[in-house]
Amino acid sequence: MLRIEHISKQFDSGTTALADVSLRVQPAEIVALVGASGCGKSTLLRIVAGLDAPSAGRVFINDEPLAGPNAAVGVVFQEPRLMPWLTVRENVRFGLADLAQAEQNARTDAVLERVGLTNFAQAVPRQLSGGMAQRVAIARALVAQPALLLLDEPFSALDPFTKMDLQEHLLHIWAYDRPTLLLVTHDLEEALVLADRIVVLRGHPGHIHEMVRVELPRPRRRTDAVFQAYKQRLLDALDVRAAVAV
Repeated sequence: MLRIEHISKQFDSGTTALADVSLRVQPAEIVALVGASGCGKSTLLRIVAGLDAPSAGRVFINDEPLAGPNAAVGVVFQEPRLMPWLTVRENVRFGLADLAQAEQNARTDAVLERVGLTNFAQAVPRQLSGGMAQRVAIARALVAQPALLLLDEPFSALDPFTKMDLQEHLLHIWAYDRPTLLLVTHDLEEALVLADRIVVLRGHPGHIHEMVRVELPRPRRRTDAVFQAYKQRLLDALDVRAAVAV
């Protein structure tokens, strides 16, 4: 579904963020990217989103080369980035202007129900909690029915309890259409709760150091001994500075 082939990225400043990164992600797979700050995780996500161009290498979505933002790719950022003058419903349906009115309404109603915000459809962003606002952002990305959803530390600004709740909620939402998910996170437990595979990036420039397949049934218990063993394996795969950052 997603093919990343020999991606490198050097900025105009001369800094090289990524070096020869290759990765394949299968349809409906959830893959998490973890690593220390500055190892190129978010840079790689921006390249896959079509928001930045690689210095070398190529990205393919469903065997088609990526050449900029693509309708098959949705993005959820760290902040909800909602338009404060629009209601929840209007924020979610904003990107559907090219569709018939009936289709806009049907998709918007369905996704609001899916994220549990039907009763807040007429609220404006200032009336929402941080967790609710991020659910609106997820709904806005999902309403376009992307084949690939990119998430750049989507829960990092939330308190621990809200974060854990939304991690489980994201899996519930994903189960409807099972889009492919590519997630950037500093939170190893988040990666282990959500992902089928975890890619450990290391170094400056960033490169793939290890891939860990998580062979645990869902839902996953954070206190389970096997879960904790996976967490230790990830810590071992990170260098000292990365482990401290996590």
